[in-house]
Amino acid sequence: MSMPALHVGYHDLNPDISLNFQLNRWLGYDAETLLADMRDVAPRLTTYPAWIAAFLGLAERALADGRRLDAAYHTRCAEFFMPPSDPRRPGCRERFIGLMREGFGVTAAQTIQVPYAGVALPGYRFTAPRPRDTIVLFGGFDSYIEEFIPTLLALRDAGFDVVAFEGPGQGSVIENLGVPMTPDWHLPVAAVLDHLQLSNVTLLGISLGGCLVVRAAAYEPRVARVVALDILTDFLECLLRQTPGPARLLVRGLLRAGAGPVLDAAIAAAARRQPVVEWGMTQAMHVFGVKTPHAALAAAAQYRTGDVSARLTQDVLLCAGAEDHYVPLHQLYDQARWLTGARSVTTRVFTRADQAQNHCQIGNLPLALRTIGAWIDLTLATSGHR
Repeated sequence: MSMPALHVGYHDLNPDISLNFQLNRWLGYDAETLLADMRDVAPRLTTYPAWIAAFLGLAERALADGRRLDAAYHTRCAEFFMPPSDPRRPGCRERFIGLMREGFGVTAAQTIQVPYAGVALPGYRFTAPRPRDTIVLFGGFDSYIEEFIPTLLALRDAGFDVVAFEGPGQGSVIENLGVPMTPDWHLPVAAVLDHLQLSNVTLLGISLGGCLVVRAAAYEPRVARVVALDILTDFLECLLRQTPGPARLLVRGLLRAGAGPVLDAAIAAAARRQPVVEWGMTQAMHVFGVKTPHAALAAAAQYRTGDVSARLTQDVLLCAGAEDHYVPLHQLYDQARWLTGARSVTTRVFTRADQAQNHCQIGNLPLALRTIGAWIDLTLATSGHR
């Protein structure tokens, strides 16, 4: 089966930096026909309802044309901005997952179910014939593990044994099982390693996973190598990044003072001016399993790495985009500085010249994966673990 190649190129398709990123996010996996579709609807993408309608329409058109993978990405693009209460969301999600598995020929034997705290964590395992290393991978705040199937297959084809899973607060675990996220990420990681009897692995976290991977590695000795794609040391700072500096200070002060109702009113006012604030707060309440914006922000404050970074003794690769609009670049330097006990620390800043300057190196995933693979090879060669 011929698979679409991971795309290189970051495109200017929408004047809103956040919406433009979301368009490029899906282009990273298959741009040949998606790019033409997106350019066709780009002038209409002015509100979230217009966005949803446009991509649902593109999904139906792609299905009618027999472009089933394109239909998968368009469906996910539409579903991304649907609130959890939208009755269309579950059907869109199931369609996306089904089309992705079908399009990439995923078999039942390549799926995994990991026992964890009374539920089963879903995931996938794709194994090269003679793997160079085992990579255990997960996402972050708003991804489904099926989004990463092209990345998982690229890593497998590069010679790795690749395990990917969804933990609490992610994908099926929150949508179908209702289990909210936990900052104690070493617990689901331990469950995966136990179930598959793995040790001496590379642990790779994507997006908010760049925070979770550090938190997990701090308490899990079977992790030998740590990759943050990207770094993320303070999730509350990232959530508040769209607000002016004085407002960020005010929010932190209100949180410390326990002034929940005042904070909720301020967030509601901000959401009326900035739809991205409303989306972010709604998603945060959903993922963290809380009922109010102030509770979501209090939960987000637990997702930081400064309190655990000194515990890491592994080799660590930290990746960052020079123009990441979610994660400020200083978090890269903070994270590197705090890893005082690590065996080694390698940093890589991806730039506009790489077309990988934004979050998670969207725009040049092949470069990011080559960087990770080369780093793993070098680390194995110099650590004596090979």
